[in-house]
Amino acid sequence: MTLDPITLTVIQSGLQQVCDEMDLSFSRAAFSPVIAEANDRSDGIYSAEDGSLIAQGSQGLPVFVGVMQFSTSTIIKMIAAGQVAAPKPGDIYIVNDPYLGGTHLMDVRFAMPVWREGEIFCWLSNTGHWPDTGGAVPGGFSASATAVEQEGLRLPPVRLFKEGELDPEIYAIICSNIRVADQRIGDVKAQAAALYVGQSRLTRLLDRYGDDTVREAIAELRARAAQQMRAHIAQIPPGTYHASAFIDSDGVVNEPLEIRLAITADQGELTFDFTGSSAPCAGPMNSVLATTHSSVYLAMRHIFPDVPISAGAFEPLNILRPEGTFLDAHYPRPVSGCAAEVSQRIAEAVFAALVEPLPDLVTASPAGSSGNFALGGEVPEEGRSYVMYQISGGGYGGYAGGDGISNGCSTIGISKAPPVEIMEQQFPVLYHRYALHEGSAGAGTHRGGFGLDYEVEILKGTARASFVMDHGRTGPQGALGGQDGGVNRVEVTQGGTSFVPEHLSKAQDIALTAGDHVRVRTPGGGGYGPPSDRAPEKVAEDVRLGRLTEEEAQRDYGKTAS
Repeated sequence: MTLDPITLTVIQSGLQQVCDEMDLSFSRAAFSPVIAEANDRSDGIYSAEDGSLIAQGSQGLPVFVGVMQFSTSTIIKMIAAGQVAAPKPGDIYIVNDPYLGGTHLMDVRFAMPVWREGEIFCWLSNTGHWPDTGGAVPGGFSASATAVEQEGLRLPPVRLFKEGELDPEIYAIICSNIRVADQRIGDVKAQAAALYVGQSRLTRLLDRYGDDTVREAIAELRARAAQQMRAHIAQIPPGTYHASAFIDSDGVVNEPLEIRLAITADQGELTFDFTGSSAPCAGPMNSVLATTHSSVYLAMRHIFPDVPISAGAFEPLNILRPEGTFLDAHYPRPVSGCAAEVSQRIAEAVFAALVEPLPDLVTASPAGSSGNFALGGEVPEEGRSYVMYQISGGGYGGYAGGDGISNGCSTIGISKAPPVEIMEQQFPVLYHRYALHEGSAGAGTHRGGFGLDYEVEILKGTARASFVMDHGRTGPQGALGGQDGGVNRVEVTQGGTSFVPEHLSKAQDIALTAGDHVRVRTPGGGGYGPPSDRAPEKVAEDVRLGRLTEEEAQRDYGKTAS
């Protein structure tokens, strides 16, 4: 059978729509602001044979693309080996084990097979960031953890839903190990509902076109994605391109970690070699292999965004296993910073390596931090406790076509900071400031975007604050003569006295009471091209709007507003 182009396109759009509806259902039904408002989640369709990616929602986090491919593959293998109970219609597996194709423990994945005539046609899977999965500190971002057990509850693949019914015993185990457990049922049911919506929509598509036709379309779309990616890679002159990116510290040892990358372009394929990167670290900035792979995938998606999302797009990308480095973490290494921070340094290294051969397609480095700020507290007079999780954006890098976006979402996804009004409504906090991080944009012919500057006050009770962020020691890299972006800054005011954490933007278990403040200023994007070539009127406009001072304009550009 040969599919005509129109049918192929309609099926491709239909598969995408299934995933988009799952994303929308998940966010609309979820309880936690980090999912319902910030959209820290993703949904996709995966192969029944090997778990490879078929389609993913356009509004899902790119970093979860490769990760769910790995975790679905792992579930399939474990079922075949008898290590996991075989599924029945209506079953949904839950898993958050980082070493089984995951990220960190807070990213909880559900997976459900879709049945057709007694056989599994494909798998649906989604990931949602739970505000808490237990561990040493509220929110799971234990900046000084030295073992994964300190970060929270680790779940292997188990059937949380059996033939459509929530297993009360497994759910009780989960609730007994997490904070604010009574609120998790809203997220659990929302996550499951998204998969059931996907099953319904996919069944409608299969009924309309037939299973064999859709299978043929999936195979053709995968082949075309690989072909398109190879055609794009062919634009890169053959050779090897080098770059490095640095992480401030691992939260335990106050020394930088280096990601060393060599990318070799040859005959439509790229080989990524991380040899020479830092050894496994003591703290939570290790990356599991699935996240390392997914970080490379998402970086290439940024560079070539028109390539359809499927496993075929990854076929021309050969990633050598970075054995013996912190980019290939094994149990019991702590990993809470891998998806949110290390992944973005990996992407930064890819951008820095490829901006020279692809100057019109690659940007200077973006902020590259999710700004993970977890606040867990109690309000005794109201008889309640809470876990608040704040993510935040930063500046994008300048590029050949213009300046970087200010306060854009992180490199790894489309997640955005929850609205201030929602946070103040749900938690006992007051935002005193929510503005651009002035002066943070890396200078360049096209400057980087500005980061975010926000300040939160604790209004009631007591709380404990934890941070896992990055780019506090050095800012995002400029490109082709552009300057680095401004650094991340965290300042805590405790009992009227302000201080900066020892590890700059990593700390845990800081005791706060009513009246204490936390201020965070996120990184700006790197500049693109020599600052001296920036148009004087653009410098003057930034000064007029208060984004730069006269002194900063003179220092960075040799120009003044006058």
